[in-house]
Amino acid sequence: MSPTGAPSADPSAANAQQGAYLTTATGVRIGDSDHSLKAGPRGPTLLSDHHLREKIMHFDHERIPERVVHARGAGAHGVFVANGAASEVSRAAVFGKGVETPVFVRFSTVLGSRGSADTVRDTRGFATKFYTTEGNWDLVGNNIPVFFIQDGIKFPDVVHAAKPHPDREIPQAQSAHDTFWDFVSLHTEAQHHTLWNMSDRGIPRSYRTMEGFGVHTFRLVDADGGTTLVKFHWKPRLGVHSLVWEEAQLLGGLDPDFHRRDLYDAIESGAFPEWDLGIQTFPDTPDQMFEGIDLLDSTKLVPEELAPVQVIGTLTLNGNPTNFFAESEQVAFHTGHLVPGIDGTDDPLLMARNFSYLDTQLTRLAGPNFNQIPINRPHAPVNDNHRDGYHQQAVHGGVAPYGPSSLDGGCPFVAGADEGAFVDVPVTVPEASKVRENPATYDDHFSQARLFWTSMTPVEQEHIVAAYGFELGKCYEQAIKERQLLALANIDDELCARVAQGLGLPAPERTVHYDEPDPSPALSQVGETWPTDGRTVGIVVDPDGDLESVARLRETLLEAGLLPLLVGPHGGDLGDGLVAQRTFATARSVEYDAVVVAGAAPPAPDAVPARDTEAGAATDPRVELLVEECFRHSKAVAAVGDGRAVLDALGVGGAGVTTGDTGADVADDLLTLLSAHRVWERFGTTV
Repeated sequence: MSPTGAPSADPSAANAQQGAYLTTATGVRIGDSDHSLKAGPRGPTLLSDHHLREKIMHFDHERIPERVVHARGAGAHGVFVANGAASEVSRAAVFGKGVETPVFVRFSTVLGSRGSADTVRDTRGFATKFYTTEGNWDLVGNNIPVFFIQDGIKFPDVVHAAKPHPDREIPQAQSAHDTFWDFVSLHTEAQHHTLWNMSDRGIPRSYRTMEGFGVHTFRLVDADGGTTLVKFHWKPRLGVHSLVWEEAQLLGGLDPDFHRRDLYDAIESGAFPEWDLGIQTFPDTPDQMFEGIDLLDSTKLVPEELAPVQVIGTLTLNGNPTNFFAESEQVAFHTGHLVPGIDGTDDPLLMARNFSYLDTQLTRLAGPNFNQIPINRPHAPVNDNHRDGYHQQAVHGGVAPYGPSSLDGGCPFVAGADEGAFVDVPVTVPEASKVRENPATYDDHFSQARLFWTSMTPVEQEHIVAAYGFELGKCYEQAIKERQLLALANIDDELCARVAQGLGLPAPERTVHYDEPDPSPALSQVGETWPTDGRTVGIVVDPDGDLESVARLRETLLEAGLLPLLVGPHGGDLGDGLVAQRTFATARSVEYDAVVVAGAAPPAPDAVPARDTEAGAATDPRVELLVEECFRHSKAVAAVGDGRAVLDALGVGGAGVTTGDTGADVADDLLTLLSAHRVWERFGTTV
């Protein structure tokens, strides 16, 4: 698109570098870019070297300020196709049946810098830019449906508390430190979001298996001006899955780019990630309450059992960025980017965000014209009367950049509602005094945290207890630990007692009482089965084994939409046309959703530095580690042929372990096991 939203006559290749020769920024060809202009071979560099000056100047300014939050992220292109279900409650063109809208989605962590790891325990951003025919709509959400705070005035405080301590810039990209827990234990409205963070939701398996939420309540406007309050949900077609804590820790060292690599590899291989967009709808009543839940309180959710999620369309990500900086880094989201038919509400957190996003773009992208950057350009005509400013890319005509005007033919004209104008919903504002207060409905800080806890399965509760134990165990101040334990006591006695036991502290008594909430099974991510498309399976190959069986198993898994990766003692040709994608030296369990040992896997020549100490070893120790980790992390494990002896020697068997003479004997079992993601019952934990 052009800077003013018109289809460009130039092919997409016109945005890339042009010509076969190196040039200056103004197109002058360069004959030498390896040597500065000097006064003789050993003389001083001359100020007149204009190419050196330009080259160094541009390099010195390659970096723009990173985002204060959500600095670590990855984006992808895609398309949203509406099914028409939302047309009854919104006149937005994007929701028309069969309408296809280009999108760009950016996933991110909140706390870490751009150089931090993907797999830290943190909330994930899920921001979507819809390039609709009526202008851009940005749905800027998270993978958790609630937030830490109720009022945006606290946003600088919660971010300052969660970021590394300012004296030492430690710890990076995690919440396991005193200032974070000091804040959330003092501001108990944060306990609900914190509990989600301590759950498996805080360490997603991939972006592809991550739910998304609009967090706030929005207002939809239909063709007749009628209004409905809604909450937006992204539901991954592959289901919601997470890492186990040890995997997250391992990946921080083994592959800090794990989530972005997983996303880009899936798209490149054709396993396009998909999400259904759904809405929960509520009557737009004057009090903006639903079943006793304040819809303007961003620390609260509405259980799906009370308001089912209705699917209104499907998002498919099918294109990787051409240039990470130009697209993923320069994409600018804003909660105030709305289109006719979609409006905000008086949620005080949302209203503060509407101020914040514009401010941050002015700093990061150096001026008010950030919407003219290609990734941000709308796919609708732009005639905004804005002029000049940093990085102005449009060439405006006319003499009257104001309105109304009798010059330039009176253009641009103001549109009416029947001409597609955005019309603010005329909501009645109650007569009231100016106060710095919250409504009484905001005072309940614990009932929904308890709702989440009681909705978890036993295995998920085990993980939450362990997460609190780790995080609070990293704190130094005794008073902070004790205060947080008091908050846990107000959520659940058992949760508090188990965390207190790990900290070596007494469990306090509950101080807040409320009506017992009904559990919401929809909040659990365990117990269902999901498609296995795009799941990775590591197949350990013995070049001296049954390679024909390996080839058949690989083909079966490929046909089922999985990604089998052959792991050999060396790279390259393994025989019978099989090529190793990984080796015993480069493979680690965290990359795979399941592992198949398809042979004896004797030690490779590079197995150990002192080979005499391992004389007689039957299996390469790295293969043993691969199998043991997969088994310990409750993943599916299979063995065929001589690989069965490897499992027997390691004592690996029982739930989630399948064996056979050939690959065909284990393929169906593998697919069934993978559809449930993990084999939680392996170690006696009920689900």
